[in-house]
Amino acid sequence: MPTALIVGASRGLGLELAKTLHSRNYQVFATTRSPDAHIRKELGSDFPQEINIVPNIDLEQEDAGKRIVSYLKGDLGLGVGKGGETKKLDLVIMNAGIFKADTLKDPSWEDLLEMHKVVSIAPVMVASHLYNSSLFAAPSKFILITSEGGSIAFRTREEGGSNYGHHSSKAAANMVGKLLSNDLYDQQVTVGLIHPGFMKTDMTKGVGYDKFYESGGAVEPSAAAETTVEFILNELPHDLSGSFWAPRGPRDIGQAERVLVPVLGEDLPTPLPLPW
Repeated sequence: MPTALIVGASRGLGLELAKTLHSRNYQVFATTRSPDAHIRKELGSDFPQEINIVPNIDLEQEDAGKRIVSYLKGDLGLGVGKGGETKKLDLVIMNAGIFKADTLKDPSWEDLLEMHKVVSIAPVMVASHLYNSSLFAAPSKFILITSEGGSIAFRTREEGGSNYGHHSSKAAANMVGKLLSNDLYDQQVTVGLIHPGFMKTDMTKGVGYDKFYESGGAVEPSAAAETTVEFILNELPHDLSGSFWAPRGPRDIGQAERVLVPVLGEDLPTPLPLPW
């Protein structure tokens, strides 16, 4: 049975990724900020009992990667067993994110730091601890759920500015993914950067983006999870490691036509390779 670790899986896309992979016969390990019993009580039957919870993981904390590895090896038995058998991770998805709106008039130092810690710094620390603990299978995949918001090419004058923390942390995450793809290539770890689509989640609603749900073609997290998993498992070979993709295509990327049609032509493909 293949194994998958979802970092940030208590709600929204992360929860749906865990459920989708479980339905595809993966042994799933899912991190949450809450204790095991609390999250199971909160989600009830929405969280399959067979999914292994890695509790109390706060990606703002420096030791988050160390805590994940400790739990995987100690409580869940990954690594080298007593009989010499090994169980490692076939797939890791860094899904945890945070979005706090800001403008040039009123940026928050604390909010900017929080977004960068969770979105662009934590993936480095988690990848490092997994690598140093020899928990990546060969071959395996390490996926960063990022966003078209991290594409510098898509930030046009027509779209405007603001949301410095969101865009800069996602752009930094894209750079992290590219660098990881170089470091992990010879270890047969494929790194992918994925824009899963515009989704109807607490995060997007919390910054007022629910007013764009209809016009922007927003989808439920369950739909985004299906296309994301399908792309990761079947359309991301090792020679594309370090590339940036929108599995759902251009349909919910506001600046896609303006930026990409002059380069790629009228018929933009699905999945869509995204510009940095």
